[in-house]
Amino acid sequence: MIVVRTATSVAAIGLICALIFASPLHGQFSGRRVSPHETTHSAVDGARITITYGRPSMRGRKIFGSLVPYDRVWMPGADEATIFETSAGLQFTDFTLRPGPYSLYTLPGEHGWKLIINKMTGQFHTSYPEDQDLAKLPMTIEHLTTPVETLTISAVPRPQGGGAVQLEWELTRVSAPFTVVH
Repeated sequence: MIVVRTATSVAAIGLICALIFASPLHGQFSGRRVSPHETTHSAVDGARITITYGRPSMRGRKIFGSLVPYDRVWMPGADEATIFETSAGLQFTDFTLRPGPYSLYTLPGEHGWKLIINKMTGQFHTSYPEDQDLAKLPMTIEHLTTPVETLTISAVPRPQGGGAVQLEWELTRVSAPFTVVH
């Protein structure tokens, strides 16, 4: 009887290990990353904005409408959640974001995008806790003439004041403008 339990236990442990190592989340724990990671720091009207994310590359692939399907929530980045942190309040259209860290998601569409600000941080990029969403904000789409090989996310100052959360990849630039609330 002990031999059966031991054999069953060994088989169960083997199955669990096989499932873990075959899991798409396995890369989260393996320490091996295909995409480089970056932290950007921006100053916009006195606010310090930090964005930490994985930066996948096109590598000859069609991105929007293919690798990243339209009309499905997508976290821009790779590996861990993309983190957006602000030291000051930011006003996006009719939503005020308080200082602190957040995760960024998007809802890409062929004719319109939304920026999703989520209060959960620390999750893997394929996890989407929709119940933690704070806002879904409209984004402006620009079509670029020169491809952007590696995903780039930044907070950029605007000449008229305030700034924008901006994402560029492939032949697409999307942005969501904000003003700083002091």
